[in-house]
Amino acid sequence: MAKTLEDINERIRKGDAVVLTAEEMTELVASEGAAKAARKVDVVTTGTFGPMCSSGAFVNFGHSEPPIKMSKVWLNDVPVCADVAAVDAYIGATAMSDTEGMAYGGAHVIQDLIEGKWVKLKATAYGTDCYPRREIETWVNKDTLNQAYLFNPRNAYQNYACATNGSDRTIYTYMGVLLPNFGNATYCSAGQLSPLLNDPFYRTIGIGTRIFLGGGHGYVAWQGTQHKPSAPRSPGGTPLGPAGTLALIGDIREMDSRFIRGARFHRYGVSIYVGVGIPIPVLDEEMAAFTGVSDSEIFTSIFDYSQPTRSRDPLGKVSYAQLRSGTIEIDGRKTPCAPLSSYRVARDIAGELKRWITEGEFQLTGPVELLPTEGTVQGLDIRDGEGI
Repeated sequence: MAKTLEDINERIRKGDAVVLTAEEMTELVASEGAAKAARKVDVVTTGTFGPMCSSGAFVNFGHSEPPIKMSKVWLNDVPVCADVAAVDAYIGATAMSDTEGMAYGGAHVIQDLIEGKWVKLKATAYGTDCYPRREIETWVNKDTLNQAYLFNPRNAYQNYACATNGSDRTIYTYMGVLLPNFGNATYCSAGQLSPLLNDPFYRTIGIGTRIFLGGGHGYVAWQGTQHKPSAPRSPGGTPLGPAGTLALIGDIREMDSRFIRGARFHRYGVSIYVGVGIPIPVLDEEMAAFTGVSDSEIFTSIFDYSQPTRSRDPLGKVSYAQLRSGTIEIDGRKTPCAPLSSYRVARDIAGELKRWITEGEFQLTGPVELLPTEGTVQGLDIRDGEGI
C-alpha cells in the first residue's frame, strides 16, 4: 500500500518512523526485496561530500556612517562580486586571493566565516550623493553580518565521469592530477549513498525539498545549472554520467566546517567541499527499489581528459563497485583509481540525517515544483559579429 508524505511525517512526530541510510536500505532490499522493504521503511537518508565548484555565499555587511555603495570588495584579499546592491556581495567559492593565489580563495573565506573567524573587509566605491563614502577597511565575522547564506548554483551532481589521461604528459584538472598514458583515474561520487542516484527520476526531490546542507538545514532552491535529465541511463534508471543537478540554499550560521571545507587543486585552482544529505520518503515499492540501488548497479563512463570536451568519446563504462576496489581496466591494463569525494563523510552525513529524523528534529517537505525530467545542456559556440 502506498504511503503519503503526511503519513510519514506523522510517524516521525510520534517517534515511530523507520529510517535507514541508503547503505542499510541496499542491504535490506537485497535480502528481502523491494516490496517488503517498502512496507517496513519510511525514510532513506543519503549523503555526499565532494568538491562542488559552483558554490558561494551571499553576505550583507550593513551600512557604515557615512554609507558606501561598494563597487569593489575584497575579503581576506579575495575579490568578491559586489555588483548586487550597496552592501551586498557574493563570495564565489573558486575566487582566488590577490596575494596568495591558489593557496587561498573564496571557499576558504566561507569556511573561515563558518568557523567564526574574523575576516578582513576592504571596499572601494565611486561615491554618490546618497552614498558618499569612497573606501572602507574593517573586520567582519558571521555574527556581525546581517545575512550570510550559501547559495550554490550547481551541487550534488547525479553521477559524474571517471577521468583519466591518455596523453604523454601530466595534466592538472578539476578532477585532480592525471598521470600520462592512463597512469591513474579519478572519480567523484558517493555512488549508492548519493542523493539523486537514489531518486533517479526526481519523484521526491524538487524545489522546496528540505535537506542537510553543510551540517545545517537547507533547501533545494531550483534545478542546478547544467541540469541534464536526458542523459543516457541504465535499465534501472540511473544515468551513465553527469545528469541532474541541484541549486541549494542554507544559512551558514547553522553550518559546521566538518561539512564545508575550502580546498585547492594543484595547478588548477580553488574549490569547496560541500556536504549534502537528502531524505527520501519510501512512498511505494518503486521508491524502495530506487533507494535499494547498489554500487554494482551504478555505472559511469570513463573519459580521456586530455581530449577536447566536445570530441571526447567514452573509453568504456565502469561500476562504482569496481571504482571503489581501487583498480579498473583501461586500454587492456590495470589502472589505479581514487575518489575525490569522501565516502566516509558521506556515510557520516546520511547517519546524522537519520539521527535528526529519528529524534524528531527534522521533518520532510515535499517539492512545491518538480525538477525537469527533460532537457539537454548547450555548448558555447564562438560567433563573429552580432550573433543571430
